[in-house]
Amino acid sequence: MAIANPRCETRVMVIETSRLTLESITPELAARIVSRDRRTGDDWHAEYPLLEELSLLRTLARTHDPDPVFTLYMIRRRDDHIAIGGIGYFGPPDPDGRVRIGYGVVPAARRRGFATEALRAAIAFAADRGAATIAADTLAGNSASQKVLIKAGLSEVARSGSVLYFELGIRKCGDRGNERCRSRNGNGRDREDQV
Repeated sequence: MAIANPRCETRVMVIETSRLTLESITPELAARIVSRDRRTGDDWHAEYPLLEELSLLRTLARTHDPDPVFTLYMIRRRDDHIAIGGIGYFGPPDPDGRVRIGYGVVPAARRRGFATEALRAAIAFAADRGAATIAADTLAGNSASQKVLIKAGLSEVARSGSVLYFELGIRKCGDRGNERCRSRNGNGRDREDQV
C-alpha cells in the first residue's frame, strides 16, 4: 500500500506517496484551472483537467471557505511534477464516518497504477482523520475504474441502472507494523489486513 505522508504548506495540504504528490486545490487555483490560466510552476498535463472534473472545480472556485482537508486534490507525478489528474472527497465524513471519493487520471497516464496509488493514499489519509467508510461509484461499463476500486480494497455493495456503488469499511489500527486489524469490506465480510 502507498504510504501517505501528509503535510500542510500555506493553506495547501500535500499527501506524498512513492511516485505521486496529491496537492489540495484552493478556490483560487480551481478558478485558474477552469479558465486554463497557466502560470509558472503549474505544470499541467495537456489533457488536464478531465472533463468530468470541471463542474467540481467550478463549484470549488465559488466556495469561500472550503474544507481544508476533505476537498479536491491535484495528482502530480513526483518525478516530473506534472499534474496528471485529480482526486477528491465530496465533503467531510458524515455523522457515521462515511466519506465519498472520486478520482480520474488523464488518458496518457493510465494503466500505470497511478489511480490506485492515489486512491490508497487518499483512503489512508481519510482514515487518519476520522473516516470509517469510504464510498465511491462508477459506471458499469468502466471496468478500469472498477479494477482500481477493487485493488484499493473497496467492494461492490449495490447497483442502480448503469451505476455501481463501492464501499470500504476502515478503521485506524495501532502503530505496530505487524499488527493485524479487522475491517469490514463493502459486502459485510471481515477482511484481515497487515498494517
